[in-house]
Amino acid sequence: MSNNTIKPLILHAHATEPNPYKLAAVLDALDLPYNVRLWTFASDSYGVKGPNWESMTCINYLLRNYDTDDRLGASSEAGRVDIDQWTSFLISIMGPMIGQCNWFRHYNAVENDDAYKRYEAQAYRCFGVLEVQLELHEGGWVIAGENHSVLDLHFEPWIRQYGYAGLCLDEYPNLKAWLERVQGLPEVIKAYDVVKAGEEV
Repeated sequence: MSNNTIKPLILHAHATEPNPYKLAAVLDALDLPYNVRLWTFASDSYGVKGPNWESMTCINYLLRNYDTDDRLGASSEAGRVDIDQWTSFLISIMGPMIGQCNWFRHYNAVENDDAYKRYEAQAYRCFGVLEVQLELHEGGWVIAGENHSVLDLHFEPWIRQYGYAGLCLDEYPNLKAWLERVQGLPEVIKAYDVVKAGEEV
């Protein structure tokens, strides 16, 4: 059964958060039909029964069930381990550090420059890790290969927020070039259009 004959999946999303966009990009890359329902943080989501709710879990589910030709995933165990460790780096370290920069720059009730500087330093440390990784294989994709992988779609929405978080990519030329490259992918361009045009709940 081809992916375009299945019942459309439902992507529950907040338009202001990074994670829905990477999910939408994966859905588009795999040619999966889907509809977007936009929630606000004040929405009552009690009526949502049994969704997959963590972005890594959602993407892994999509890869296991629909990426049968490894367009985004890896065909070898070594490749899968590589994807797992970089995904873990994003969701456990880089994402939270950028998120804290966003919080202390825009939302904390009391200005706390010390807290911001702590997370700023950690976010830049993460940028440095990615910068070195990209340099190892001439700045193409997060892991070596002719084509992008799911990792590039995982990382893009978080790195995209660097300006909002008060960060700068000038000292990370490989990362800056990578971001521009990934933002030009058709599925990434489409993801931002589709999510923002989703049905409000």
